[in-house]
Amino acid sequence: MKYKKNCFLIFILMLTLATVACSTDKLTSEETPSYTNEEEPQKTLEEKEPVDPKELIDLSLNPNEAGEVMIIMYHNIGEEEAEWQRTPENFKKDLKILYDKGYRPVTLKDYVTNNMDIEAGYTPVVLTFDDGNENNFRIIKNDKGEDIIDPKSAIGLLEDFNKEYSDFKSTATFFIFGTNPFRQEEYVDYKLNYLIEKGYDIGNHTIDHRSMKKMDTPKDIQEAIGKQVEVINKVLPQYEIDTYALCYGERPKNKELETYLQKGKYNDTIYENIAILNVGWNPAPSPISKKFNPLSLPRIRGSQMKVDNVGLYNWLEYFDKNPEKKYISDGNKNIVTVPSGLEDSIEEDKLNGKELYIYNGK
Repeated sequence: MKYKKNCFLIFILMLTLATVACSTDKLTSEETPSYTNEEEPQKTLEEKEPVDPKELIDLSLNPNEAGEVMIIMYHNIGEEEAEWQRTPENFKKDLKILYDKGYRPVTLKDYVTNNMDIEAGYTPVVLTFDDGNENNFRIIKNDKGEDIIDPKSAIGLLEDFNKEYSDFKSTATFFIFGTNPFRQEEYVDYKLNYLIEKGYDIGNHTIDHRSMKKMDTPKDIQEAIGKQVEVINKVLPQYEIDTYALCYGERPKNKELETYLQKGKYNDTIYENIAILNVGWNPAPSPISKKFNPLSLPRIRGSQMKVDNVGLYNWLEYFDKNPEKKYISDGNKNIVTVPSGLEDSIEEDKLNGKELYIYNGK
């Protein structure tokens, strides 16, 4: 009897060991899968080969970052259409047409420094306003007596449009002159700070809307430009006023004096402009073009009718017929994509550290 009992215990022990061994084999098999010759384990993120960012550029969009850019010149927003004034309705029409045709606003400074961030397939456009009149940025009272931005002023219209079309950035450069920009003295500090906080640019239009054609000394030119910088920096001490729009588009008769348009000093105020804007009359070159001269940038007039081939609608029609002439973004800020055939138009020193990508365009 004792012998049979021992045999039974040995049998139970062997059965238990066999069960454990089988379970271990199954677990090992599940945790360490085998691979056929056709299958390979997936690589971890660290093991994957980096993708060349140029391969992600959609060439079917015909990117051309050597193309031209429109800098549009506005002055006033008012109830009646005039040579230098747009009605609120017509200004909104301008924005909608630009939007529908694939134009997206960039700041003047980003254009000049070749630092534009535009979605692939779209075209940058720079909006500018001269003079800093009240209709550009007006504060009014609502029914509750609260201060609000006039929805019929340029800022109000731009921001309302952005609320409806969020991918159309609310930005522009306002070239202001005098000690009372936007002509509501009690709101000067508020307005200037608001513009910078919201991503607009402020540019120089001299202290008294001075024509440089009549200036014949370095002192007069430096006073006209430097004094306006001084006025603005009293409100915005850290802001660089480094863009300047010529009043009437006029330069000094003495060409040797033009250097003071770019840089100079008034009292303790030093100025140095990275961009000087003319009045007319055509689109500006790409910032990588050999023709690009930031100290003499052309603008086109913001107007409804075709105006002697210098108006917005003249050039919209031109680019509709000649899309290969306009700047079209590749969507990558660090790569400058240009179709073959335009290599000779590029000045590589102006790439600003970006990679040049030439592709075989259509």
